[in-house]
Amino acid sequence: MLKPLGDRVIIEVTEAAEETVGGILLATNAKEKPVTGKVVAVGSGYVLNDGTVRELTVKTGDEVLFDKYAGQEVSFEGNDYLALHEKDIVAIVA
Repeated sequence: MLKPLGDRVIIEVTEAAEETVGGILLATNAKEKPVTGKVVAVGSGYVLNDGTVRELTVKTGDEVLFDKYAGQEVSFEGNDYLALHEKDIVAIVA
């Protein structure tokens, strides 16, 4: 499994719907880029100026909302993930 460093988070992205409410199938290039996903791994946290480490707010298993164009897409062992900084996460979905 991937273990992110520092304030990075690994997210399994939720795929966008392939058809509209009316049942119309969308072309691949017409789909909206996903902005939600499940946290699968978190880094150790921020290193502050005094050398202490502040833990991240998000935890493994959290469903999150993130910036549309944030992070870097990563493939690992046949699965696709998104690696991003915690600051790019907008909210935890309750």
